[in-house]
Amino acid sequence: MNKLIYVKKIYIIICLIIFPALFSYAQDSGRIVTANEFLNYVSAQYGSIDDYEAKVTITKGKEKMNGILYYKTPSLLRINFDNPKEQVLVVDKEKLVIYIPKYRVIMQQKLKKKGGVSGAGMASREGLKILKQNYTVAYLDSPDFVPLDDGSDEMVKKLKFVWRTPDEGFRQLIMSVGEDNLIRRLICVTADYTEMQFDFTDIMTNEGIPDTRFEYDSPASANVFENFLFEAE
Repeated sequence: MNKLIYVKKIYIIICLIIFPALFSYAQDSGRIVTANEFLNYVSAQYGSIDDYEAKVTITKGKEKMNGILYYKTPSLLRINFDNPKEQVLVVDKEKLVIYIPKYRVIMQQKLKKKGGVSGAGMASREGLKILKQNYTVAYLDSPDFVPLDDGSDEMVKKLKFVWRTPDEGFRQLIMSVGEDNLIRRLICVTADYTEMQFDFTDIMTNEGIPDTRFEYDSPASANVFENFLFEAE
């Protein structure tokens, strides 16, 4: 079913969406901080982020999606897409909702109460702990700042995560952190070697985003498909 395949691709966004946040880290004078220490600093500081808003661009091959992302701890997430126009993705405390105006379809999935590193749960202290447990982490090339892209003036530090077992959603992730300590880019490689790139810009943290931002009234004329990813518990 083309619609289902399309939605499953979008669902990957959730597994990711997740990392753009502002954090600070300490570095002892004259001593290089290891990748694991760097990740520990991120985990320790992540609890200070109550909510954030950012522009997000998702690239997969020649396909590109973009919109505004909203996140609020512990598990509220919303993306209002500009491309595809009027498409919406919402995660609340109980379910995932994706509205696809192209097909006039609403896909709803009741979320599991327990699980590994997936969904908006990755954007939390506990989610990062699970990430540390299930992935090995290292600097991609070095602990130094390097250009985001060849010839780019934007400098970042890059971390590489590799799965410990094939049970995880991604076999590899590369995280680029800017000089302003913001997660600038995520490159995620799925089990079947599909690569998706997520760029986060204009991130604003602790804006006091209300819970009502994550409420979504779906169009009455849309067809609704329940539990399209897995059976509800």
